[in-house]
Amino acid sequence: MVGFTMKVKILQWHAVASWTWDAQDETCGICRMAFDGCCPDCKFPGDDCPLIWGACNHAYHLHCILKWVNSQTSTPLCPMCRREWQFKG
Repeated sequence: MVGFTMKVKILQWHAVASWTWDAQDETCGICRMAFDGCCPDCKFPGDDCPLIWGACNHAYHLHCILKWVNSQTSTPLCPMCRREWQFKG
């Protein structure tokens, strides 16, 4: 049978999606909360509580690393490796 085609009519469609941060660790080194969740200061994960990477490739919640950097009296250091903290750019 040459030229035979079958038509399909979709009556209902249900899509499901999930996301994860692409970090080496599963938890923030400062607050120890999962990256798929959020820091203690936030209510919802995702864009409201993003991850920030340092030049040393360690990742933290944005709010956690900002508190950490602002609490340092001298040059801020990475909480994990103690290298001078620089935002990865």
